Amino acid sequence: MDRAPELTPGELAARSGVAVSALHFYERQGLIASTRTGGNQRRYTRETLRRVAFIRMSQRLGIPLARVRDALATLPTDRVPTSKDWARLSAGWREEIDERIAHLERLRDNLTGCIGCGCLSLKACTLVNPDDVLASRGPGAPGL
Repeated sequence: MDRAPELTPGELAARSGVAVSALHFYERQGLIASTRTGGNQRRYTRETLRRVAFIRMSQRLGIPLARVRDALATLPTDRVPTSKDWARLSAGWREEIDERIAHLERLRDNLTGCIGCGCLSLKACTLVNPDDVLASRGPGAPGL
């Protein structure tokens, strides 16, 4: 069975689980690239499947698309990226993800006390106003 060297937007969407409109958005954002046929139809290389998977995983982790684009720009252009290339990209975000996890754990741990007291005091609440940082902004309603 011969495989076509390139994928149509519909084929890429079906294989990646991403809508065609999302693929066009990714392309406008510089995350993926296509070539055009003589009839001006988009075609994607098979390597684009890995890029789309990486973009989707990154989005699930909360990585901004601008950072994903910067990371993808470091991939080699003279060869298909290897598993080591992909591992290098994701390893750069490990510290940020660990910090986010620690922050969420602190929120979770403080949530029980906050719901238990029911005060939601902007002065004392460790969820809404950790370390009373709002006091430095002066009186009035804070812009949370």
